[in-house]
Amino acid sequence: MNALFVAWRPSTPHEGWRPVGRLEHDAGLYRFYYTQGAKKPGFRPFAQMDRLDQIYESEELFPVFANRLLSKSRPEYEDYLRWGGFNAAAPPDPIVILGVTEGLRQTDAIEVFPCPQPDGNGCYFNRFFLHGIRWVPDSAQDRIAQLRKAERLKLMLDIQNEYDSNAVAVRTDGDRTLIGYIPRYLANDVWRLLNSCDVDFMELFVERVNADAPLQNRVLCRMHACWPDGFEPCSGKDFEPIPANVTARCVP
Repeated sequence: MNALFVAWRPSTPHEGWRPVGRLEHDAGLYRFYYTQGAKKPGFRPFAQMDRLDQIYESEELFPVFANRLLSKSRPEYEDYLRWGGFNAAAPPDPIVILGVTEGLRQTDAIEVFPCPQPDGNGCYFNRFFLHGIRWVPDSAQDRIAQLRKAERLKLMLDIQNEYDSNAVAVRTDGDRTLIGYIPRYLANDVWRLLNSCDVDFMELFVERVNADAPLQNRVLCRMHACWPDGFEPCSGKDFEPIPANVTARCVP
């Protein structure tokens, strides 16, 4: 099964993002249901999916998510797949593409993300695009252009960030240049991992640099860490399903 959580960002910045639903694809069928985060003030259900207690199923990807994928007819479609590290000749399930590109659009406040799960060695693994590049100074933009595949990066808890005290900054290893941030949906997990894992078991690397891509697809990173006993990513009340006949699951 491929699965993603759906996050919504309120218009008030200090409220931060919160999960409002889960999208799954299994045995040729797409399924979506809302999670408890959708009950909080401000969120409005998606078009044609207006009941919070309903499980929605379809053989086609629901329009609200399909519209977050670049059309195959666009001339930059193959570049779009390449930016995410995918093979254009054999593209994966659309949910897998969304899980890396995050389904971001400038016209709304919705993003999607996969729940991290252990790799074959029982360790934490994730891939994501570097966030916040547009906010770093020009000197950092120049340093980003110099990044190379497999270059090691550093994580830093940015507790003095006036916009998000939970933010985790990303710096280069040698000159310590601030080049961006990890996605906000990973911040809680990274804080917990940094407090639980030996520093030698927390690794962040450059997967690829896409010089021809928009800023949100410029730097693809990969992260490895320990998986502490009892660690449950994507946990908490907001992640729990609203429909009574759905079993809450974090790891697909």
